[in-house]
Amino acid sequence: MAEFGQVLLMAIALMMVLEGIGPFAFPARWRQTISEMARLPDDVLRMGGFIVMMLGLVLLYVAK
Repeated sequence: MAEFGQVLLMAIALMMVLEGIGPFAFPARWRQTISEMARLPDDVLRMGGFIVMMLGLVLLYVAK
């Protein structure tokens, strides 16, 4: 079993890889999407963040 620190580092590295795909592959569309998201109300962004976190927790539970 891997140490917690190693797993955390691997998770952060994977997140960085996934986050980098958008600006690398589609820079103009990524910039436009971020600009549109910046205009959303806080409650909409908060709910979207909550949903993504919950989906991530479900995926972690299923994967484990």
